[in-house]
Amino acid sequence: MIAKPHPLFLGIDTGGTYTDAVLWSEEGNPKGKVLAKAKALTTRHDLAVGISGAVDAVLEKAGTDPAAIKLVSMSTTLATNALVEGQGGRVALVMIGFSEADLARDGLKTALGTDPVVFCPGGHDVHGNAAKLDLSGLEAALPELGRSVSGFAVCAYFATRNPAHELAARDLIRDKTGLPVTASHELSAKLGGPRRALTTLLNARLISMIDRLVAATEGFLGHRGIAAPLMVVRGDGALVSAGLGPSARPPAWSAPAT
Repeated sequence: MIAKPHPLFLGIDTGGTYTDAVLWSEEGNPKGKVLAKAKALTTRHDLAVGISGAVDAVLEKAGTDPAAIKLVSMSTTLATNALVEGQGGRVALVMIGFSEADLARDGLKTALGTDPVVFCPGGHDVHGNAAKLDLSGLEAALPELGRSVSGFAVCAYFATRNPAHELAARDLIRDKTGLPVTASHELSAKLGGPRRALTTLLNARLISMIDRLVAATEGFLGHRGIAAPLMVVRGDGALVSAGLGPSARPPAWSAPAT
């Protein structure tokens, strides 16, 4: 009987300077076996160039048919670097049930910089009871914002008790602009609205960057005949399917390299 070949796994790590690729097999000891590894310079102007350089090199070293690869995992430090360097996309912050004075708390105003903010009446109390929601101001601002930002961050008062108003704003923004929206209740269950807003703002700035990396990787894999599922390594080491659209991606897509 001819033994079936062991599945092959491709790992890609896009860093600020280098993009690394590793080809791994379950064959051998219980921890598996590294068949080959290679690296190429990260090309920020076109991430697919650096990815293709590293992956083509590792496939050549291993002499492997790309069709034999059963799973591709990707990790990156680009998002972490962007936060440290103060980079990332321009986003609009939507604050529901908050006042402008709340921007002064927890460093939110400093982090916001010149990015736009929209205040809307609404939110909930500590028991989850709703105040009257009015998104008319947000709706009026969306045509202009949709042309000038890469995404939205939404934070509502006590959304950790009841996220209904964040969900309403999220759905309106997606319907009118088609842009990614990050809602604070998706990121944290802790109280402290301005701090949740800060976390949401930072995450929203990184979504477009991670989406660009995923698109570059998917495009390259398709051209090389690698039909394996693409997974992203989260910050906690878990894998998340790259099939999630940018609007649905959680903060852990800003994953560090592993």
